[in-house]
This record gives sequence, C-alpha cells and structure tokens, in this order.
Amino acid sequence: MSKYKDALETAEDLAAQRISAKELVESAIKDAERINPIINAIVHERFEKALTEAADPNLSATQFRGVPILIKDLGAEMEGEPHTQGAQVLKEISYVATRDSYIYKRLRKAGFIAIGRTNCPEFGTTMTTEPLAFGPTLNPWNTQFSSGGSSGGSAAAVAAGVVTVAHGNDGGGSIRIPASLCGLVGLKPTRGRVSLGPQEAEHWGGASVDHVLTVTVRDSAALLDVLAGYETGDPYVAPRHESGFLSSTDQRLPKLKIGLLDRPLMPNVSPDPQCARVVAQAARLLEEMGHTVEINHPRALEDERFPTNFVDFVSAMVAADVALWSAKTQIEIDVTKLEPTNQFYYAVGTEIRAPRYLEILSYFGDFRRDVLAFWDEDGYDLLLTPTLARPPARVGYLSDPIEGTARVLETLQFTAQFNITGQPAISLPMGFSEDGVPMGIQLVANYGREDLLFAIASRIEEANSWINTLQLMQEQLRSH
Repeated sequence: MSKYKDALETAEDLAAQRISAKELVESAIKDAERINPIINAIVHERFEKALTEAADPNLSATQFRGVPILIKDLGAEMEGEPHTQGAQVLKEISYVATRDSYIYKRLRKAGFIAIGRTNCPEFGTTMTTEPLAFGPTLNPWNTQFSSGGSSGGSAAAVAAGVVTVAHGNDGGGSIRIPASLCGLVGLKPTRGRVSLGPQEAEHWGGASVDHVLTVTVRDSAALLDVLAGYETGDPYVAPRHESGFLSSTDQRLPKLKIGLLDRPLMPNVSPDPQCARVVAQAARLLEEMGHTVEINHPRALEDERFPTNFVDFVSAMVAADVALWSAKTQIEIDVTKLEPTNQFYYAVGTEIRAPRYLEILSYFGDFRRDVLAFWDEDGYDLLLTPTLARPPARVGYLSDPIEGTARVLETLQFTAQFNITGQPAISLPMGFSEDGVPMGIQLVANYGREDLLFAIASRIEEANSWINTLQLMQEQLRSH
C-alpha cells in the first residue's frame, strides 16, 4: 500500500512536475466516474470545464495549483454553475448562480480546480444527506449507512478518495457530523473566520460558517489559511492569527486543562455506550500525552431552553430563505414541494414574530457568555465530547417523515451549541461503531483558537494509524 498523499503533498508533486494538473484532474474524474455511481456524492459534474482549466497555461502558479476539489451545492456559489441546495424546487427551474462567492474565488486563486458540486439535504437543515431531489449519499465505509449532513456529499467523496479535500459548511454540526461518520477531519472555524460574501453577509445569524473536509489535520489548517480573512462588508471578524494556521500543527503544547462531557445533557436522552467508549479512548490518549482531563463542562449546556430556541431560530431562517429564494428566482416557491421537515420549519417560522425572534437572539447572547465562561473564567483550554450522541444511523432512519426530526434532535446533542457561541470545534476519527462505521470525537476551543485545535489534533493524528485504515477502505472500494 502506497503512502497516502494529501492536498499539500499532491501540491508538492505538482510543483516538482512529478505529475501535471491535467493528469491529476483526469485521475480524479476517473475515480468519480467509477465511485460516484456507488455513493452518489456528486450531483453536478463539471468535468470538461475542469479539464480545460487544468490545461490552461495561465493556471495560477500558487500553492495548490492544479489540485482537484469538490464544492458543496449549498452556498459557495460558482458563476454559471447549477446551484440547487438539495431542493427539488430549485432543481426544477435549473437555477444557475450568477456570480462567484468569495470562498470560490479564494479557492481558485489558490489554484484549486473544482470538478463538481456535492449532494446535501434540502437547504441543509438536517444531519443526513438524503434529499428527495437527488437521492441519498451513501457512506463509503458501509453503503447501508448515512454519510451524515449537511456536508455529506463532500465527506463521502473525500473518504472514498475521489478528492483529497472538499468544501463544506456548518450551521449546527454540518461539517463535524459527516466528518465523524466518514472518518475525516472536520473543523468548524470561529464565527467570522471565513466570509460568506458577497451573496450573504451572514447565514443563520452568524451560526453558519464555511470550511472543508479533509483526511489530514495539516490540510485542514492549510485550507483555513487560504479561506480565512475579512472581505468588504463582513459583519463579523475573527481574531487574526498572524503566523498562519498551518504552522500551528507543529506548535509545542503546554500541559492543557481539558473538560470531559461524555453524555447528553438534555432530558430523556440516555447515554450511549458506544459514544462513551470512543470519548473515553480519546480521554486516555490525552492523559497519556500529559494533559489533565476532568469530568466537567459548561453548566449552560444543561439549559433545557436551548433546543426549543434553536429549532425556532432555524424555522425562522427557513421561512426567510423561502422568501429570499422566491425573490431571487422571481418564481414563488411552492411550499408544498418542500420536504416534510422543511414544511414543518416553514410553518413554525412564519408564525414567529419580531418580538419572539429578538427574544431568541437575547437568549443566545446570554447563553454565549455563560458557555464561554468555562474557558475565560474557569480556565479550561478545551472541551472533549463525542461528536454525536448516537452511533451511525442507517439510511432512512434520520429522514423518516414521522420519526426523523425527533431522532435527529436526540442525536444532535453536542454540536449546535458551538455554532451559537461561535467557538471553533473539530471532529476527529476515534474508532468504529459495532457496525463498522467510523465514530468521531469533538474538541472545542476558546473563541479564535483554531491554532490550539490544530496543534492538539496533530498530536492525536500522530498517535493512531487512522489514515492507513482509511486508505485500505479506499482501495477496497476501487476494486469493486
């Protein structure tokens, strides 16, 4: 088995002319054509355009010149490319983006070549990628299981080895969840780290942020160096990290104080032994590295009002999105064509008036301050949790039109809180479920401290052989 080459090493091969951009893109397209019929990760191909870009002698001579990438079909608009957000109503009118997002411009400037756009749930509002518009994306580790969501198409494609890196975004766990289920590195950056402009100033009130899914920690850090930075009119600006995030992966660490939360805190949600097992494994590893791990967590995470406020918040955003898309397309969105979950969110959202919405924002402000006190006042460096409160789910379990929403809320116990606080959080692979599907752990740092997450994640990566396990799965998948 040859050594796995991530985006950084692939870029080094390109710079040394050991391979050409055209050859690399051709190889990615070949893998996509062979593997995508199995996992259904790519919903909009741009193979011919990618080959033309790879052969362009004026291709940007920058760090990632010629490295193939996939872009999630939610946000990250690409001028002239389909932009359907997993929605049947946008697919039916063949909506095409009219300008490039800042994210895509930065990726192009860095030299990446997009070979397509990836599958996502309708409007990104759930944690499994099973849209009626395009069908489910299957987990390459076991195709009976969900790849997660909402960045499930991107995660499945990276895990399957089609590309080394793919774009995603995270409004309640949508990078970290598929990273956990597909055995990848998934960082949700600090609020304001990556611009959503020029199409959007903010999404979901600043709770949603963009980044990528990768196999290696250093790729995630290097891509944040590419994507991070203020753009004109951004409403939030994250604290600057002057030396660059890639350098953080080699950062020497002091002895860290780490809080451990290994069980759900909401009423009537029981602990799961498989999730507790993987987080205990991570805790032992961190202790072996010399860090202090204590069973403790921010008390604000126990607030029973959070789920209701978050659901009402998302519902208001869905109602607003329907109105915005109707205005953008100049076609009134037929709400009856939305999937059942989004019809529910829309119905709730249209009943929320300004006083209730402002009440939610006020609550989130108090919640944010109370949670961050764990870092700022109690002196903790990190919080360790499972990424998910339940083991990986089979396709159909979380999208069930009757029970699906309740099952999602039961599983989604540890991620959405940190979208509201704006803190950076990372999911890392840490074992398998009893069904042989990856399970991840989450580490949360203080506001603006992605550097600390990259440093500790690199040490965890060095301590296990996860990449070799992933590569074996990829080779088995290619042999089918």
